[in-house]
Amino acid sequence: MTAPGHAMGAAPTAAATLGERREEHSVRSGESRRRWTSGGCSGTPQVAGRHGGAHCRGTVPDYPAPRFPMAFGLAHRALRPRVPLRHGEGDKHHLTSLEGLAALSLDALSSVAYGPEAIVVVLVAAGTGALTATLPITVVITVLLTVLVISYCQVIAVHPDGGGAYAVAKKSLGQRVSLLAAASLTIDYVLTVAVSLAAGAASLASAFPILSSHLLAVCLVLLALLTVVNLWGVAESARVLMLPTVLFIVSMLGIVVMGILRSHPAAVVGGAHPVRATEALGVLLILKAFSSGCSALTGVEAIANGVPMFREPRIKRAQHTELMLGMLLGVMLLGMTYLIRRDHVAPRDGVTVLAQLAAGSYGTGWEYYATNLIVTLVLALAANTSFGGLPVLMSLLARDDRLPHLFGLRAERPVYRYGVVALALLSAVLLYAVGGETHRLIPLFAIGVFTSFTISQVGLVRHWATEQPEGWLRRAMINGLGAVLTTVAGLVLLTTKFREGAWVVVVAVPLLMLLFTRVQRYYTAAGEELGLGRIPPPPVRTMSLVIVPLGDVSGLAQRALTAALAMGDEVVAVSVQAEPAKARALQDTWERWNPGVRLEIIDSPHRSLVQPMVAYVRREAGGGREIAVLIPEVEPRHRRYKILQNQRGLLLATVLRARTDVVVCMMPYGLSV
Repeated sequence: MTAPGHAMGAAPTAAATLGERREEHSVRSGESRRRWTSGGCSGTPQVAGRHGGAHCRGTVPDYPAPRFPMAFGLAHRALRPRVPLRHGEGDKHHLTSLEGLAALSLDALSSVAYGPEAIVVVLVAAGTGALTATLPITVVITVLLTVLVISYCQVIAVHPDGGGAYAVAKKSLGQRVSLLAAASLTIDYVLTVAVSLAAGAASLASAFPILSSHLLAVCLVLLALLTVVNLWGVAESARVLMLPTVLFIVSMLGIVVMGILRSHPAAVVGGAHPVRATEALGVLLILKAFSSGCSALTGVEAIANGVPMFREPRIKRAQHTELMLGMLLGVMLLGMTYLIRRDHVAPRDGVTVLAQLAAGSYGTGWEYYATNLIVTLVLALAANTSFGGLPVLMSLLARDDRLPHLFGLRAERPVYRYGVVALALLSAVLLYAVGGETHRLIPLFAIGVFTSFTISQVGLVRHWATEQPEGWLRRAMINGLGAVLTTVAGLVLLTTKFREGAWVVVVAVPLLMLLFTRVQRYYTAAGEELGLGRIPPPPVRTMSLVIVPLGDVSGLAQRALTAALAMGDEVVAVSVQAEPAKARALQDTWERWNPGVRLEIIDSPHRSLVQPMVAYVRREAGGGREIAVLIPEVEPRHRRYKILQNQRGLLLATVLRARTDVVVCMMPYGLSV
């Protein structure tokens, strides 16, 4: 369903362009070549074309209405006119597989900086001997990672328009579940930005203690930089992130390889931290460690959500990127946990587990410091994953009438800028609320993404069971296993962190679902009132009156009256005057000019312009005629001079639209200064 504004914003008629310009489009169909020319069909009825021109009725076949109501005037692909691509429409501004890895995978890849440590921190409560369970738990997480990667490769193939869990749920699980998936993903993307920036700021403050009292400012500066880069274009952001991504992957793989080649750690950093066992190594503790370690899986879904951003063939490129992410993340997780187990790495004061592993592999030379700086940079830039995923998701929600349709608008570059700005604002508010402190965000993290994981797995099981393609049972079993594992991890995560702040997510998800439902209800009601989807009765020809508000006799008045005479049957100029002397002078000047248009002067002793004009329009609208108000407005050539013009025309137009049903037109009069 389209927005109400779309129904009123019809394309300009062919009459407005015939005789003024000629547009030629060459169209190839097989071996034949046709030429369409606006205004060049003599003796043949013409219809308005896609670009405001006209086509011969006899040469344009009838096509069914477009499937998606937000896409207007789309011709059949085989017969679509070949016109030059605008800036940003070619593959240059879409992602390759490697660029997709940089733009959409940093969140998942950077999770090796805190995923293994999250397992160690939980297990150490049972003593250092319990750390031997780190590797088996990571093996299970890697198995889940493999299942998720395979699953999201299937999601990419089944839903190439993006949307991930939301698209799967909408097709296979119904409206309510799709709303749950959309709300969960939205919260997860916002939290990903906040957590990544907060963690990056904290790491930077560790290297430069002077910044420790300015964490929020550092977070907001980094957020502003990411927002500007993503407003410029997703491909440009990927190219900016390419070098940090490569350096991070090389440094992490170097830690694994160098660590395995060494028989013992090259160096030990950090202060000794006394470990006291406070509980036994039982099932509950293992489940808590498993759910905490699953934070390393956040971001795996982002590629499936952003498929439209890839170059053609999009499905293959996106699947290749997903597979690269899975292999790199799996190797890094297993390699690091192997080193943790072999070298008995436990939490130490003043350093992270990853820093201990880096010191054990590289020593404490320049490689150690370079690795820590790279990790800090990548943690901050990992927020870019959300800028690639959430705007696409919001555009799909807008297409389904669950968010305002402006989120479906795309700039010349393939960027959903309203979605980018919305994500930046929500993240800034969240960072401000927690003061840029990471530990206040961690309890909220990963719950939304595990909800979407489970929904996508269950939805694919339903999809395979319904469609039953070749090999469907094997695929359904893989997705079923993934659904069980992600459900267990999500429930354990929710129950163990509920009091620490996870309850906020439990409250926020239903509120977002309510928002989506209310927006959809509005669009449904508006569509019914506008009669969208139904053929209306023929238009009725009625008399019309065009009202032109004027302040004086000038070139602006001449231009406005000329346009008004071309618009309606009757034209009247209306001027609101506060001083009788100026009113008489205007009447005398008008009579000498004699433009052939009636002038009415309204006295306004209180010097009010808008209210007398609105009252006059409402009085004339009661006569049963169609009323149009043409408001001329001066447009300086340079924007810096725009503030020098009075804004009464804009104010009048706003009030008329709010209080009347008349047609309001703005006529710009361009100046050379």
